[in-house]
Amino acid sequence: MEKSDTFDSTLPVAWKPLRADNKDNKKQQRPKTRHLILAIVASAWAVHVFLSLIFGGGLLDHLSDAAWPQEQADLASQCVQPDPLFPSNDTKLDAIVDYVTGEKFRLETIARLSRAVQVKSESFDDLGVIGEDPRWDVFYDFSAYLKKTFPLIHHKLQVEHVNTHGLLYTWKGSDESLKPTLLMAHQDTVPVPPDTIPSWTHPPWSGAYDGKYIWGRGASDCKNQLIAEMETVELLLEAGFKPKRTILLSFGFDEECSGRQGAQSLAAFIQKRYGDDSLAVIVDEGATFEKTWGTLFAKPGTGEKGYTDVYVTVRMPGGHSSIPPEHTSIGVLSELISQIESEQYRTRLEDENPYYTQLQCGAAHSPDFPDKLKELLAKRSASGGLPTCKAKPDYLALEAAKQGPEIKYLMQTSQAVDVISGGIKTNALPERVRVTVNHRINVGETPHVVYDRLTAIAGGIAKKYNLTLHAFDGHEEVESSITVTASKETLEVAPITPADGRPFEVLSGTTRAVYGEHVIVTPGIMTGNTDTRYYWDLTKHIFRFSPGYDPTDGNGLGNIHTVNERVSVLNHVNMVKWFLLFVRNMDEAEI
Repeated sequence: MEKSDTFDSTLPVAWKPLRADNKDNKKQQRPKTRHLILAIVASAWAVHVFLSLIFGGGLLDHLSDAAWPQEQADLASQCVQPDPLFPSNDTKLDAIVDYVTGEKFRLETIARLSRAVQVKSESFDDLGVIGEDPRWDVFYDFSAYLKKTFPLIHHKLQVEHVNTHGLLYTWKGSDESLKPTLLMAHQDTVPVPPDTIPSWTHPPWSGAYDGKYIWGRGASDCKNQLIAEMETVELLLEAGFKPKRTILLSFGFDEECSGRQGAQSLAAFIQKRYGDDSLAVIVDEGATFEKTWGTLFAKPGTGEKGYTDVYVTVRMPGGHSSIPPEHTSIGVLSELISQIESEQYRTRLEDENPYYTQLQCGAAHSPDFPDKLKELLAKRSASGGLPTCKAKPDYLALEAAKQGPEIKYLMQTSQAVDVISGGIKTNALPERVRVTVNHRINVGETPHVVYDRLTAIAGGIAKKYNLTLHAFDGHEEVESSITVTASKETLEVAPITPADGRPFEVLSGTTRAVYGEHVIVTPGIMTGNTDTRYYWDLTKHIFRFSPGYDPTDGNGLGNIHTVNERVSVLNHVNMVKWFLLFVRNMDEAEI
């Protein structure tokens, strides 16, 4: 049994337990012990009273008051916030920021985003070959819409189509020695299930505007970001901006089904042209703003959890249902699923996990940051980091996880039984059943943590029912067996973007310039995955960040992937404003 961190087992070296059978010793020692304890308590009380008379208050109060400024200073040093960052004065360029907050631009960008939403650019998991499956053809319509809507971009920038529908825009800078800035988004959306359409307030492909929101599939994931980036470049071209640093726009077209045709092809194309570690910074869709502990945080994603789907298939003899075995293949698989769900992966917060930094920032800057979390943070810091013994509970992570599942899964590998199939007729025993278990891998772990655990569980079930086990060994399915395999889309935990580099400083300073110094910028982590998975070799500075924010719109996520997806117009306009400043700030940054 593990010792509790709150129990002090340290004892004086001269202390020895009394023998249980020595009654005389016990009688002699007990009065002496009581007298000693009483003397110590009385002495301590006398000292406390004496010091209280001198200081006019309790000693502990004075010690706390003396230590508090130093404690706050130490916390603040762990979450230093840059000053708001504005580009150099340029009357014509500065006027753009005022223009985008005006009514004329507001109405124009509403119309442009609305029409983008009206292009039904769904992507599906079962899409066939490009050029053969007609469902890809909608992306011809979307690229044609962009060409018509942003004429300067298509006239002055180099526009390339990668793998037919991937879009790469290049605005060449005057200084080829500077690494380019890359802005990303994706053209596709998740599908709208037909049976959900009656539940929408406005039809999902209408792009309806109700005075506050633009409604429809893709309005917040992520045609808003794509249009904001296009608006930014078009406006800068109109104003005569001449970048020193090359600016790239890269728009995939199958992000919602893992990006293998779009982002993977685009990343390879860019890497071939520029090489490894060739970009200054990448900004793609991702995390946004969060109000917690009395503080507004901007949380650009500097990391992503890993990913693996595991398929578990049970094969057992068929037959007529009137003469069934004690356990059918469905029953056996159900028992296996029950064992999987009976225990979760450990909750553990590695020091490199971006959420650890957010806790530090919360302790430094948030008035309502919980005392217990602050105490555990101080203890972690004083001990030099997370205990190396992984079997020991991570009390800081466990305490932080009490805030809810959306926080817990920033620090824990998740498992979700999502898809199951098996059985075709009520009077026929099922011969083959299969389940898919989705996992998002925690920082500090690998997919093999999942594979080892599922192999052990499946092995126990296989032994119980006399079935052959093939787990992650490449064998084909055989009769009377359990086969466990991993998806081809398995992904390791993403490299963590450094939060002490110049690109993060530029991003943070830009954010505080747009939204104010009350905003605390802290690294965030994505529980899902973005197209940036294919860009890891191009730069260490990847940010998954949706920089639009509307303080009247809650968390601003806009019902992504579900009924009534929408985006606030203020959120969208602020996103354009953010990109305008960020592009110019990056152009002037020494990186």
